[in-house]
Amino acid sequence: MKPLFLKPQSVLVVIAHPDDAEFQCGATLAKWAANGTIIHHLVCTDGSKGTWDPHADQVALVATRKAEQKAAARRLNSKGSVIFLDQVDGELQSNLAMRSEVAKVIRQIRPQIIIGHDPWRRYRLHPDHRHAGLLAVEAIVAARDPFFFPEHDLEPHRPDALLLFEAEEPDHAEDVKGWESAKAAALLEHRSQFETTHGIQNPKDPTQIKAFESRIQAELERSAQPFGLDSAEVFKAIIDI
Repeated sequence: MKPLFLKPQSVLVVIAHPDDAEFQCGATLAKWAANGTIIHHLVCTDGSKGTWDPHADQVALVATRKAEQKAAARRLNSKGSVIFLDQVDGELQSNLAMRSEVAKVIRQIRPQIIIGHDPWRRYRLHPDHRHAGLLAVEAIVAARDPFFFPEHDLEPHRPDALLLFEAEEPDHAEDVKGWESAKAAALLEHRSQFETTHGIQNPKDPTQIKAFESRIQAELERSAQPFGLDSAEVFKAIIDI
């Protein structure tokens, strides 16, 4: 494990939807933030389809999900920015225009580490996750080289590493023992997602909240086992950037 993973100065998490970061790397972000890392979120879509209610007010849902994402970042003790690209949920594209947008953010923030979805995961159903992963990968290439998007009028930036979550062959584990509750607390800020992703039907029922917290704990324990740890979030690490 390279020292850069122990206490990175700054991290940019590129995600498809509000709550993706907390589900996939929330404990790692909380641990790093406590050690002084500046955490930035880049949310590609507006989250407007994140409900099972066909009569939901989507404009109101978008505003709610943005507020929830900011609250979750604060819960993780994030001191960085939360940026929304406002692409329509379910319609994200990894095209040249969007690559430019993500590369511009990378050049502006200049993160040491970028974290994102693994775009090559087999049998992935949700297109936004695939496209957000491709955008993170392709924008790194664009951000590092001077002849990509010179209209940004920004200096190129080459991060030290890319960590991909949801990877089928992870080779890097972040020990998050003691940070499980911070991850769960950040996820519980995404109240609009209780029914769809959290499995919480009644937020006033403490047994359902406890069951969700136990689920998060169990997932972290399962991820940790192949690496000989008690609790971990795992990634494919790419350091040849």
